[in-house]
Amino acid sequence: MDNAEKTRENRSRRAADRQGFILKKSPRRDPRAYDYNGWMIVDKFTNSVVAGGHPHGYSMSLEDVEAFLEGDE
Repeated sequence: MDNAEKTRENRSRRAADRQGFILKKSPRRDPRAYDYNGWMIVDKFTNSVVAGGHPHGYSMSLEDVEAFLEGDE
């Protein structure tokens, strides 16, 4: 992972926290797994999935996460 991608991840995590969400990254380490490198947004108070849970868990890309947090989605 390069520094630019890690910076985007950290920025997205902070934005999610300010909006009352938790940003979760898939724990999979197998690049062939369907949810590898995927993301999910969870409500921090109810612990319910807000985005990225359909059609399977961790179905968002980092670009999708950024669009959601910016209100574009």
